Amino acid sequence: MANIITISRIFLAFIAMGLLFYDVKYALISLILTIFVMWFDGLDGYVARKFNETSKLGAVLDIMGDRIVENLYWMSFCALGWISVLVPVIVLTRGIITDSLRSLALAQGFTAFGEKTMMQGKIAKFIVASNFSRFTYAVCKALAFLLLIGGHLQFNTDHTLYLIGIICTWISVIFCVLRGLPVVLESKRFLKD
Repeated sequence: MANIITISRIFLAFIAMGLLFYDVKYALISLILTIFVMWFDGLDGYVARKFNETSKLGAVLDIMGDRIVENLYWMSFCALGWISVLVPVIVLTRGIITDSLRSLALAQGFTAFGEKTMMQGKIAKFIVASNFSRFTYAVCKALAFLLLIGGHLQFNTDHTLYLIGIICTWISVIFCVLRGLPVVLESKRFLKD
């Protein structure tokens, strides 16, 4: 069930972004779908833990789903001219680096999060794998996504929502980079022959 939720959120994200490209007048529907996309991000993990459905496949699907959704939103916002091209470039680059290193760890029996996390140091675990860090980063991204879309609603007459969305975007980018650094630093042991 958790994996179905993860895959469903990917499809909802494509529909939400597709609506914006079709016509920005569908921003309200896109906003509502985005709320479900963000809610499903937490729901899949909750369902996996509640019904003891945690697995390596689920962990990989969760990260894959996160990357697809995150990159889809950032690239779409960039293509629409709502954010700088630097945002998707930085986020994509960080994702490629960390996911490549995580694949090495996975091959040796470690996961990105959970009991078998690849993070060993307390600070690294906190920055990368703690519920606080993961939740805070997810909230920053969700706020950025929702405020950027909300700033383009037809009845929105000022740019306040959009400007706050831009601030949340850059906070998310900084958080993204900071959460990637421990993965790079702690991956040395997986690179040894």
